[in-house]
Amino acid sequence: MAESIRITTPFTEEDSRKLKAGDSVLITGTIISARDAAHKAMTEALARGEKLPVDWNNQIVYYLGPTPAKPGDPIGSCGPTTSGRMDAYTPTMLAQGIKGMVGKGSRAPEVVEAMKKYGVTYFAAVGGAAALIAKSVKSYTVLAYPELGPEAVAALEVVDFPAIVVIDSEGNNFYEIGQKPYRNFDINQI
Repeated sequence: MAESIRITTPFTEEDSRKLKAGDSVLITGTIISARDAAHKAMTEALARGEKLPVDWNNQIVYYLGPTPAKPGDPIGSCGPTTSGRMDAYTPTMLAQGIKGMVGKGSRAPEVVEAMKKYGVTYFAAVGGAAALIAKSVKSYTVLAYPELGPEAVAALEVVDFPAIVVIDSEGNNFYEIGQKPYRNFDINQI
């Protein structure tokens, strides 16, 4: 297995374009969480001509809804949510300067086209490993929309947050690449 690539935030387009589908990464720095309710609120604010509460330039957004923290911990379990729930809002948000997204699951073709246009990487965090992922989070601070509870926009300070490049900035999709050798597999050949 290849060694993980260490990346730090802020995460620029240049950083994004160096990564390839299938790369394993460890992210250190600030990532910003936002889910569908926050994405809806932000795209509606943009449509009204309002300034967003967060500067998304060179940021990584993490699609999560954390559980309450245990005493002494900055966050509870914090696994990824299904990214497709943000697809309707994603091209608009990528135009705001986001250069990385973390979630799980596939993305719509229009999202992949916007990723290629803006030089954005889509990372997958391992679903089902939420408690383990939480160990990489050192602090959690709500930045905007506190009324949304666990769907509020928040800054997470992370050290060695594990993820895999699923779709790179050229549109190469690891979900497709990884499955290709098995598509015509014949169990009777064993």
